[in-house]
Amino acid sequence: MKATPLSAFEPGDRAIGRPPLPPGQVLDLPGRGTTYVHQVAGPTDAPTIILLHGWTVTGALNWFRTFEPLSRRFHVVTLDHRGHGRGIRSQERFSLEEAADDVAALAELLGIDSAIVAGYSMGGTVAQLAARRHRGLVSGLVLSATWSRMPPNRRDTRLLKMAGRAAAPTKLLSEQRQLEFIERGYALSSSTSPEDRPRWFVDEVAAAHVPTILEAAGEMARFDSRPWLPSLEVPTGVLITTRDTLISPDLQHELASHVPHAHIRHVATDHDGCVTNPDAFVPVFLELVEAVRRSDRA
Repeated sequence: MKATPLSAFEPGDRAIGRPPLPPGQVLDLPGRGTTYVHQVAGPTDAPTIILLHGWTVTGALNWFRTFEPLSRRFHVVTLDHRGHGRGIRSQERFSLEEAADDVAALAELLGIDSAIVAGYSMGGTVAQLAARRHRGLVSGLVLSATWSRMPPNRRDTRLLKMAGRAAAPTKLLSEQRQLEFIERGYALSSSTSPEDRPRWFVDEVAAAHVPTILEAAGEMARFDSRPWLPSLEVPTGVLITTRDTLISPDLQHELASHVPHAHIRHVATDHDGCVTNPDAFVPVFLELVEAVRRSDRA
């Protein structure tokens, strides 16, 4: 099954700060559940790029700055990860491996045989796993503000593990208290003060299933791709956010060190620079995507 190409952007809504977006649609991934997908068609015969978002946010919120410039050269697809936004709701505990398999299931549903997969923060871990588990699908990787492992003695790692342990008890809390948990999580990754966040940002984050988000935090803390990352043998770009106060640049450099012949770029932004500092982030990201694309053709 192949979705109808989507080329026109839906108008934004200034009242809530929502930008123009590619049309979204609910899609059923057979045997897995329903998720929410945005697509924008690029030029005829253009390659596909699949964009994977970070923790607590959504595909649209993480990547809205890149949709239009990417669509000049690519077919662009993004989805909400399970438990995030309008992503899959499951009784099973969240796993990054299942999230990677969701990406492959979506590609099969849309008739995508090959794609560059770009992951941001948590999405970078999902992208790495997608390349490992579905090698025929992933023609290139672009990894931004992400890591290959979280050292166990770091404060941020301990906080993620604590969040993971809180997942089951959180199911007993009221929706309001659950929302407070997820807003705190988003605040950790956002350099924008609460009063300056558009209502759309808040709504995208609040759509999440909080226990699943907390389970994802625990999985992020346990993730370690170092044993197998060098063997992926797929063109890979690593974009390092050099002012990142959440995923420190040393962890991002460590990731790059495990990728033979990685294309490496740096951008002087904090962790949410993809949204808050697009003038710095977007040109470097696009340059890196093109470098990976050229490598795939070589």
